Amino acid sequence: MELRVLNYFLTVAREENITKAANLLHMTQPTLSRQIRGLEEELNVKLLERHSHYVRLTEDGLMLRRYAQDLLELAEKTKQEFVGSRTLAGKISIGCGDTQNMEVLAAWMAEFHRQYPLITFQVQSKTADVVQEQIENGLLDIGLLMEPVDVMKYEVLRMPLLESWGILVQESSLLAEKENIHPDDLLEVPLILPERILVQSHLKRWFGGTYEKLHQVATYNLLLNTIYMVRSGLGTAICYDFHQQMTPGLRFIPLKGIGAVGAVLAWKKQQALSKAARIFLGYCHTHQDDPQQTSER
Repeated sequence: MELRVLNYFLTVAREENITKAANLLHMTQPTLSRQIRGLEEELNVKLLERHSHYVRLTEDGLMLRRYAQDLLELAEKTKQEFVGSRTLAGKISIGCGDTQNMEVLAAWMAEFHRQYPLITFQVQSKTADVVQEQIENGLLDIGLLMEPVDVMKYEVLRMPLLESWGILVQESSLLAEKENIHPDDLLEVPLILPERILVQSHLKRWFGGTYEKLHQVATYNLLLNTIYMVRSGLGTAICYDFHQQMTPGLRFIPLKGIGAVGAVLAWKKQQALSKAARIFLGYCHTHQDDPQQTSER
């Protein structure tokens, strides 16, 4: 299975039309059709449902599209590593969840790029579970992960900012008058809860026996869409703290008696990181306890 043919297949999958894909690839339609049929024969599956004016991926085609995208990304990362081995250049891929520590990381990235302008960053917003999976598969170099996280299989660098748990609520809500929130305050409230299992377990310990009585209306994985749900009146979200100026009309109120949480930069143990990623992590380590970074917050 050649990477070149996988790229052909992905182009057909994206365009849903072999003629359009052939034009983009600067080849004839019969040649592209032969390449795709050869791939189907090699894998002994049918990848496309062919119609007169369009094609659709079969279940096997959908599966191959996912694997092909990962394979091509890994191939590109490998090429960039060898190109960058002669000079300090290349791309560092970072997966990030919802955390204000991204402000700190972004400042590190900006200063690092000024020192090494041939190094670029690929930043992807994802849940911690997806970030960890992609670190395991070699698709991400580094993850910015909120705790609780099972870090036993990762090297970690602790970020400087702690974040508090609380609720995100409309300013017109009666809850907005409170200075902090107790578990009983949320018993009759429509709640939007984080979907991560580790996070739910953390919250269960705070709620105690009242957790099973909660009125859950939705779950979320990243905070941005949650802001819209709260603003629309769907419910009150339990989330980490955030910049108040980002959410006019809403108020964040801390939960009483639940500890603050931290974040870590994590990368796979015993993984051969690129030279660019190694030097960047070294830079982050030297600035880990920089008081100026945290005082700007």
